[in-house]
Amino acid sequence: MSEGQVDLPVDWARRIDKLPADGGPSGSAWLRRLPGLLAEVLERWSVQVTGPPMTGRTALVVPVRRDQIPLVVKVVWPQPETAAEHLALRAWAGRGAVRLVAAEPSSGALLLERLDPQRTLAHVPTDDACGVIGSLMSQLHVPAPASIPTVAEHLERHLPTLEGGVAASGVPRRIVTRTLGLARELLAEPGVPRLLHGDLRVDNVLGGRVGAEDEWVAIDPQPLAGHPGFDLQPLLCSRFDELGTGSALRWAVRHRLELVADSSGIDDEQLRLWSLVRTGLQIGWAAAGGHVDRESRQIAIFKALDA
Repeated sequence: MSEGQVDLPVDWARRIDKLPADGGPSGSAWLRRLPGLLAEVLERWSVQVTGPPMTGRTALVVPVRRDQIPLVVKVVWPQPETAAEHLALRAWAGRGAVRLVAAEPSSGALLLERLDPQRTLAHVPTDDACGVIGSLMSQLHVPAPASIPTVAEHLERHLPTLEGGVAASGVPRRIVTRTLGLARELLAEPGVPRLLHGDLRVDNVLGGRVGAEDEWVAIDPQPLAGHPGFDLQPLLCSRFDELGTGSALRWAVRHRLELVADSSGIDDEQLRLWSLVRTGLQIGWAAAGGHVDRESRQIAIFKALDA
């Protein structure tokens, strides 16, 4: 039997409550079901709550214990980007990623090994972090299971935001044209789809694995199947203030790309081109949401990659 009560963090719950439905329930509808969902999975998995929950953007992570083993229960607001997380974690089986102990796909609940949330790549020098992420890519990019959504499907779903919603925002037409044309060219190239993490930034790489404290592993995938080059872009945006401006920013972006190419074995030109496409997507989302600062940062990265 489970023990302990999970109190939802107030600020996190307020943010979730405002989310509109995105292929699933609205944030407010999901929050109403969440206490009951948590109680059911805690009992079903015979775990005891051992501390207050941690939160991500849309995730709640509850520290638990079972048979004296520290674990966490993770639940995420349902949306297409996270629906295949359990499938990716099962395919990786702990190689380069957090270990999946159990999953309940119908509720979106996961039982995972517990890592040290304070030990992230955000606290590691940037060059070293790039090397770690490149090495993780070489482990994570296994042949993709057939059930994983593809990069092509992802682009088909989201490129209209760039094409249709950006025209009035002041984003240069050249960026729109370049992104759409390059996406068509890259998707036409043959290749075996690889399993991509989808959100491989420094905050999503943790250490502190029991028995291997120096090992870095990825968490919180938003998995896709496609070319490995599509996985780089979140790293280019991480710790943006360190990139500088002007020519320094261009050098820093290219330097990160080269470090990852060296440690992952992925062709640097493919990394650059796929990162351009993904940066174009980010520009579209930022512009459509009215996020001026984020849009400006993404345009700067786009120009650094395309110069």
